[in-house]
Amino acid sequence: MKLNNDFIKHNMDGTTLVVPLAAADFHGILRGNSTVGAILELLENDITLDGIVEAMCERYDGDPAVIREDVEDVISKLRDIGAIDE
Repeated sequence: MKLNNDFIKHNMDGTTLVVPLAAADFHGILRGNSTVGAILELLENDITLDGIVEAMCERYDGDPAVIREDVEDVISKLRDIGAIDE
């Protein structure tokens, strides 16, 4: 999976924004923290859910089960707005 080309990410003062381009069906802005930004960076290239979780576990100190749950939540929200290409 990877970030759909109809969406761009923008970092501003520690906040990550997912902004749709004109071609996207979603019309709004998704806002997240730096963790969401790290997930979006990984989604710039084709990657699996397990690959994202593994990279996030290496980057952040935390319970792998909680990290997986958080990653799945972000991916679910991105899928809901059409920002993920499978």
